[in-house]
Amino acid sequence: MTSLTWVQVGFLALVFVSAGGLVLGVFDLLRRSEARDRLQRLIGGNAAPAPEPARTAWVETVAKLAKPLAKLSIPEEGWEESGLRRRFMQAGLRTESAPVVYYGLKTALGFGLPVIAWMVVSTSGSNWAPDTLVVLLVMLLCAGFYAPNLLLERLLKKRKLEIFEGFPDAIDLLTICVEAGLSLEAGIARVAQEIRLKSEALADELQLVSLEFRAGATKERALRNFALRTGVEDVDTLVAMLIQSEKFGTSVGDSLRIHSDMLRTKRMQRAEEAAARIAVKLVIPLVICIFPSILIVVAGPAIISISKTLPLIFGGR
Repeated sequence: MTSLTWVQVGFLALVFVSAGGLVLGVFDLLRRSEARDRLQRLIGGNAAPAPEPARTAWVETVAKLAKPLAKLSIPEEGWEESGLRRRFMQAGLRTESAPVVYYGLKTALGFGLPVIAWMVVSTSGSNWAPDTLVVLLVMLLCAGFYAPNLLLERLLKKRKLEIFEGFPDAIDLLTICVEAGLSLEAGIARVAQEIRLKSEALADELQLVSLEFRAGATKERALRNFALRTGVEDVDTLVAMLIQSEKFGTSVGDSLRIHSDMLRTKRMQRAEEAAARIAVKLVIPLVICIFPSILIVVAGPAIISISKTLPLIFGGR
């Protein structure tokens, strides 16, 4: 075995440092840092960033292309009162082009995937049985038609989780504002400005509540719309509590403080539940990945020795 020279060792070290630095640099660029996002928002101000013109134009272009396809599956009546429209609101998709893109995507994927699969099978020259081909095309049609539902559900859960995690902090800020002498309307407007550093979604919802107050809506109506738009159970509970406090004349500050403690306890219990699940989730990778390696290292030499000894024992008899 030849020994490495200092030049070769230095070259290998340089390659290792370059490869490691490249991997770490890509990881740092792709990693989402909450602290970095908050610092950028603080530097740029508390106002929400305006939508980029290029992005808005791209969405409008996609909506125009998908409009003919969307007409094949979009409901003609009852859209305003449908549950799907409520899910769109709770997911944060409130533009006029959102349902057009959604139904256009369902139609395009539902009919496009089977057509593409049929063309691939036809041009490849493979001999598929007719029954198998029909089953494959039907499965692709169902998968393409229901894939946007899964995407909408993912966006919905992500937004609800963001609102749920930032809601206790918003309640604390609202409690401080109310106990400092501000009215409920002024407190919600102030919290909407301050909570934007924590949660954009929650800040937008509170801003809409403040705008409804300014437009002349009653407290009960504005708060119930707030609960309907978010779809979070804790928000619905808070709205019911505020409405009852307004009707019976009880202290809003005390009610908010009690509700804030309940939310914080609930969030702690949810974190403890997630931590308790880790041990159960680790069982599968331990059994599949680590346990076979340990078994080979521990029992491998013994198995080799036994396999060599048994023929000698039984051969001697």
